[in-house]
Amino acid sequence: MYLPAMPNMSRQLHASGPVIQLTLTVFVIGLAVGQVLAGPLSDMWGRRRPLLAGMALYVAGSAWCALAPGAGQLIGARIVQSLGAAAGAVLARAIVRDLFEGTAMTRFFSALMLVNGVAPIAAPVIGGQLLTVATWRAVFAVLAAAGAPLLLAVAAGLPESLPAPRRQPARLHQVARSLAGLARDRRYLQYVLAAALMFAATFAYISGSSFVLQQDYGLTAQQFSLVFAVNGLGIMLLGQASGYLVGRAATERTLLRVSLAAASLGGLGVLLCAALDLPLPLLLACLFVVVSMLGVVLPNATSLAMSAHGSAAGAASSLQGLLQFLVGGLAASAMGLAGQGTAVPMAATMFACAAAALAILLTRRH
Repeated sequence: MYLPAMPNMSRQLHASGPVIQLTLTVFVIGLAVGQVLAGPLSDMWGRRRPLLAGMALYVAGSAWCALAPGAGQLIGARIVQSLGAAAGAVLARAIVRDLFEGTAMTRFFSALMLVNGVAPIAAPVIGGQLLTVATWRAVFAVLAAAGAPLLLAVAAGLPESLPAPRRQPARLHQVARSLAGLARDRRYLQYVLAAALMFAATFAYISGSSFVLQQDYGLTAQQFSLVFAVNGLGIMLLGQASGYLVGRAATERTLLRVSLAAASLGGLGVLLCAALDLPLPLLLACLFVVVSMLGVVLPNATSLAMSAHGSAAGAASSLQGLLQFLVGGLAASAMGLAGQGTAVPMAATMFACAAAALAILLTRRH
């Protein structure tokens, strides 16, 4: 929601563009760290308690963001907010794994992409419109106000999906043993790393597109939010198409290969558009190809990665989240260090990450 406001935030808080982009990067890193905590705890205590605690922390962090007087406090508030949000990110996957298996699990992950797709469609549009009548602080106030009823809804309506007999022993060494076992599973790591790199390609777009499209190409905040919404619609539609095709016309691995190949070609197109200063419509078309493929990659890679780890779904989900958001945050940081004033750093990061994801998927397992 606050992406269209990032240039204004830079001016109002007297902070450079890379510092404001850091508020997005630390949020992603906080998501990674928070998932490593919430996932294994949920294997021991069940899903509800960590989820409720995380959502309460998210509401508090959002309110702090709205009141932060400077960039430093805003960065700190975003860390708190991200640690809370991590519970939702990791436990959504764990709960699905508790309840589904095989192709049914893949299709449900695709259904989750429909829900997740609404966010990138609606959030920047709402944020862009909100900025016409209020400052960027109102965005975080809205997030806090939205988080509170969600917290109440979970408390009142979400049953526990992990019964006590299926929980892991509440011992630290058991958590370490679960994570170590996952780290030795090459098949699991192959799918998780492919998903993480594809997410990093998309996150490079999320982190850099506000500056690139508004400052370099002259789009207004409202025009940028519309472009962002169209790409979010692509994630949603392709996610649903993936759910329909899997088990009917293609396997999860086939869909994963095709989508990563398309994302790599789209990333190459973005890089050529940026380097050769090609027309904006062509750049937007290539961006759409890369970003929308996330709707196919994430559900299929997640299902393949977690299929053999039902007894430790929280740990498996947390390690996936750690790598996904850590790689995304590092990619955005590297892009920010490359400087602004051109779309090339964003484009190069998107292409490199998508191509690396495809290369990892095509590597033979031994």
